[in-house]
Amino acid sequence: MTAIDPAQLQTERRARLFTRINRLDGWFKVLGLSFLTPLLKAAAGDNPKAQARQIWQLLGVPVLAILGFLVLWGNLAPRVETSLGAIPGPAQVWEQAIVLHDEHVAEQARKADFFARQDQRNAELIAAGQADRVRERPYTGSPTYYAQIWTSVQTVFFGFLIATAVAVPLGIAAGLSPTANAALNPLIQIFKPVSPLAWLPIVTMVVSAVYVTQDGMFSRSFLTSAITVTLCSLWPTLINTSLGVASIDRDLISVSRVLKLTTWTKITRLVLPSALPLIFTGLRLSLGVGWMVLIAAEMLAQNPGLGKFVWDEFQNGSSTSLAKIMVAVFTIGIIGFLLDRLMYAAQSLFTFSDNR
Repeated sequence: MTAIDPAQLQTERRARLFTRINRLDGWFKVLGLSFLTPLLKAAAGDNPKAQARQIWQLLGVPVLAILGFLVLWGNLAPRVETSLGAIPGPAQVWEQAIVLHDEHVAEQARKADFFARQDQRNAELIAAGQADRVRERPYTGSPTYYAQIWTSVQTVFFGFLIATAVAVPLGIAAGLSPTANAALNPLIQIFKPVSPLAWLPIVTMVVSAVYVTQDGMFSRSFLTSAITVTLCSLWPTLINTSLGVASIDRDLISVSRVLKLTTWTKITRLVLPSALPLIFTGLRLSLGVGWMVLIAAEMLAQNPGLGKFVWDEFQNGSSTSLAKIMVAVFTIGIIGFLLDRLMYAAQSLFTFSDNR
């Protein structure tokens, strides 16, 4: 029998380990955690000096920048006096974040207690032979901070999906047909710069006139915000889809004609795969635009969500209002980052592009 070389075995194990790390690196980039790759490679013994430089670049510099921002914020904020008091520093903002979390926990406990008492009361009525008096009433407590976050996320995705369903087919048509492009281009140039604050009154009146039911699947405020998001966020996807389709190699289009492919086959087998990188770029831009538009729409129309939370705190004018508003600002920014990472993850699954 041939003796197993321990050194060779160790080398093979390290090679397999580095292969796994390199595979994970793509997902680390998607999640915004690129610094984990050099950390894992350094732990595995791969050129610690070179990995240390990467760790410093990807982790050390950003951490120092954040710490510097927090120090400047903490020192300069108390010097700025407003009608609601001094600008809160990081400690005060963190304190109010905890308060908002505690309020959510307390509200959830009250909600659970409400349904428990309702179930007990209904059970007693049934036991007493009075089933006709059984009632299932909804809990009408005030929405918590987390509930308003969830409302905003649902709204932006609803509006974004409608925008995608409209923009992608129109973009494909504009990219394939010069006539369709000539027809759509003036509309794009006119409506693309329109502010959500201009669309909101029109959308509000249209929804109020058309959606007259009181017990529909969606509330009017939800539809108003979602449609405003749609009208403002479909343009990046439409433009990038059109550009991606128009930039397809003309030889491929000629081949599809020679093979006499149907329009549906040409779009699904040729056009979409070639244009996907630019389409996803448009989708990422649209989702970011939609998230920004939504906050402004909720604030102006007083529709449920993070925008309304910010406006209510501003109108409240308490000593903690500014800190709570800043909690919302950081929440909006973090969710915006996560939405972008989500779309980049989808792009990584369906395309081979490396655009970040």
